[in-house]
Amino acid sequence: MRLYAGIDLHANNSYLAVIDETDELVEAKRLPNDIESVRRVLEPYRENLAGIAVESTFNWYWLVDGLEESGYKVHLVNTLAAQQYKGLKYTDDKTDARWLAHMLRLGILPTGWICPREKRAVRDLLRRRSQLVRQKTANRLGLRNVLERSGAKRLSGNALKRVSENDLTEWIEDPNVRLSMQASLAVIDTLSEQIERIEKTVAEHAVLDDSYRLLTSIKGIGATLASTIQYETGDIGRFSAVSNYVSYCRLVRAERNSNQRVKGLGLRKNGNAYLSWAFHEAAHFAVRFQPDARRWYEKKRSRTCPLVAIRALAHKLARAAYFMMRDQVPYEPKRLFG
Repeated sequence: MRLYAGIDLHANNSYLAVIDETDELVEAKRLPNDIESVRRVLEPYRENLAGIAVESTFNWYWLVDGLEESGYKVHLVNTLAAQQYKGLKYTDDKTDARWLAHMLRLGILPTGWICPREKRAVRDLLRRRSQLVRQKTANRLGLRNVLERSGAKRLSGNALKRVSENDLTEWIEDPNVRLSMQASLAVIDTLSEQIERIEKTVAEHAVLDDSYRLLTSIKGIGATLASTIQYETGDIGRFSAVSNYVSYCRLVRAERNSNQRVKGLGLRKNGNAYLSWAFHEAAHFAVRFQPDARRWYEKKRSRTCPLVAIRALAHKLARAAYFMMRDQVPYEPKRLFG
């Protein structure tokens, strides 16, 4: 008899449930977050176990890697897309784990991509870089806000990057306001140093394929963005169509339409936030460095707002990147923008 397992994973423990083909509970047990404990409980069912559904939480690496090393078939659950069972008044970890196993048995379990272990460290390093870049931008914008509020001094983006402590002494009289701005400058300098370290390490350790070289042919996509897109995309063959890819990049509208009317909203956060960020960054750079992209963007912006226009451009670049990676063809701006 075939068996199916579900694991409801938490920060300090996990709940394991095993069911058979008739949905009867064979095993149900709370376990410490220790791979040997999980293996020990699963071992008697190894021969009949068709698969294990593991909840995709922030700490799934150790569990998925350990189970795969032991030869188990692991399915990483897409928790945003998974349906919640609504037939019970009271639910707990036991019912959650059992429900994961039940969806796996029925073949309706929405799953996420398990990034290969050997690529995960570089991918996570690139993710950390993007977080630091956002923090750096937030501190720089905060610096601009204080300058405008305290001294009605508005600086361009490039001028803001060159602000020094001597400038603050000249512009700001209040020592407390000046200290606040000096703290922001110190944070920006520290973040810049760490971002540079990460970029250097990624350049040394990233395994770059033909997709990377093709992506860097797009003006506006440099080494860091191309590496991010390659590592976050993984095998382009896992996307059966370009629509699946741009949806994964969070670049389509999350709407449910019927009879030409919007009937509801879908899951906007279902997809890869880092790919969304990468293609939005690429769109901003494309406007600066690609005349064809700039003309298309300006035409789009004349009919809508800048945010919608830049998102539409990011959508087009993501579609182009999909076909470039799938078919291994060079970038053709005329074909993209007409």
